[in-house]
Formats: sequence, structure tokens, C-alpha cells
Amino acid sequence: MRHLILTALTLLAFSAQTQATQVDIVTSQGTIRVDLNEQAAPKTVANFLRYVDEGFYNDTIFHRVMRGFMIQGGGFTQDMGRKSTHKAVAYEGDNGLANNRGTLAMARTQDPNSATSQFFINQVDNHFLNHGARGGAGYTVFGSVLAGMEVVDEIAASNTHKVGPYDNVPSTPVMIESIKRVE
Repeated sequence: MRHLILTALTLLAFSAQTQATQVDIVTSQGTIRVDLNEQAAPKTVANFLRYVDEGFYNDTIFHRVMRGFMIQGGGFTQDMGRKSTHKAVAYEGDNGLANNRGTLAMARTQDPNSATSQFFINQVDNHFLNHGARGGAGYTVFGSVLAGMEVVDEIAASNTHKVGPYDNVPSTPVMIESIKRVE
């Protein structure tokens, strides 16, 4: 009986690992492989993958990069045109995941339930962005970088300037050529 239970647990663990969803964020600076955490943030991951599967992120840019903080993309074209999005996803930031170096989180407005397509990758540990850190909602973490943090660091080191009302826009556009599921 004990052997059967151990075998079942091993198969369950293996099954969970094989069902993990990974994506490649292919940029003009290189590729960033990300593991999405569907257990901690199921609605957020489903929302993100909807955009991935639609090809929404193809030819968008990292429009906000801040050295020693994060890189943000997923909402603007190279000419700073804002892309139309689906309805916002419900906040899932109280999921036990932290905005640490190499994590992927949803960008949003002051309203915790306003995240649509934009995401950011934390270049450093940003504990002040965590749920409850400032007495309320934080930013929903829903994945982590498996490979390509050197690409994130390179993007974060970009020279930036102001474009209209937008600060911290890379002077040389950093393209998101595509985001694809890893098979």
C-alpha cells in the first residue's frame, strides 16, 4: 500500500511539472524564458496566455525601463501607439508570490483590478510592490524567469528619454518580437 501511495505521489508530481506553462519572450536584445505559475495566479496566467495565443504582443515594445527596478512592456507599438485590450483581470496579488528579481508581474493603474496586457519583469527584489507591503494591494506576480536574466539586465540598462507624457522610454526601441508558448 505504501508503495502505491509513493508511486501515485511521484506520478502526480511529474504530471504537475509537465503541465507547467513556459513562454519565450523573444526581444530585439535576446530571448527571456519564463515559467508561468498557474496554481498561484490562474486568472492572470489565463489572461496573459490569451494575449500570447492571439499574437497580441508581436511587435510591441518595452516602453518603460528603469535600471535597478524593472522593465515593462506589452501595451504599446514602436510609435507609442496604445494597443486595444480585453477587459481587465481580477487582482490575484495575495497569492504568496513576491516581486523578487526575475519575477513577472502585471502592471496596472491605482485600481488593483485594472491589469490588462501590460506586464513587467523585476530586475531587483521590489518588496514594496508585494501584497500588503503598503497597507493594501500590490502587483500580481504570475511567473519567473528561467533563462535570460542577462537580457533583462541589458534592457534595464538602456538609455531612456521622455516621449510625450511617458518617462523612461528606451532611446533605441527594445522590441518584443513575439511571445510564444514553449512546447
